Amino acid sequence: MLRRPGALVSPGPSVVVPVNHSPATTLFGKEVVTSRPSRGLEQFFTYVRGQVGLSILDLAGASQQNINYITNLGHRLYSEDFVRTLDDVFGEEDPNDQTHQSLIDQFLRQTLNFEQDKFDGVLVWDVLQYMTPALLTATLERLRTIVRPKSYLLAYFHSDEKAQQVPYYSFRIKDQQNLLLAQRGTRKPAQIFNNRSLEKLFQKFESVKFFLTREQLREVIVRR
Repeated sequence: MLRRPGALVSPGPSVVVPVNHSPATTLFGKEVVTSRPSRGLEQFFTYVRGQVGLSILDLAGASQQNINYITNLGHRLYSEDFVRTLDDVFGEEDPNDQTHQSLIDQFLRQTLNFEQDKFDGVLVWDVLQYMTPALLTATLERLRTIVRPKSYLLAYFHSDEKAQQVPYYSFRIKDQQNLLLAQRGTRKPAQIFNNRSLEKLFQKFESVKFFLTREQLREVIVRR
């Protein structure tokens, strides 16, 4: 388990930054891994540069590559597999089950049961788009509680508003500026977000910044 802050984002209104990089795809055994530059990841690590002993939360589940990278920087990493717990608690088929308060409370106990101001940053990745409004609102409220002020969250959202199924990934940190994405399958998104709806989603946070790429992933840096 590791520790460390979020990424550097200027406070104030949201900012959209175009990124003109193309991914590279490699086959490792039966797994197709895409290497792609990430401005969001770069900004996240810019924020923690020069600091040690921070606490970082990774919501994509335990990855030895991520653990090694962050611990080598002198931080502690806590890992939670949000997608797996989402399926365990609510089932894989009907996102309407995510409206039941008892199940929402159970999900939060299993994933975000941490004390206030525990973390200096959160690697959210792409998990929020699989949550319906009730669960998503409760999850963001809990994240705001357990993340220290001025820290950062890094999240990804698919930008194809007509998509019925989207790929979901395991996210591995290659270096400060690049990610390795291994597709774990496809899922039906509970919601699809555009820039305006993302601004509304994170309106209780201090700032939000977007990075637009040639791919269907929208990178979002949010300052607590």
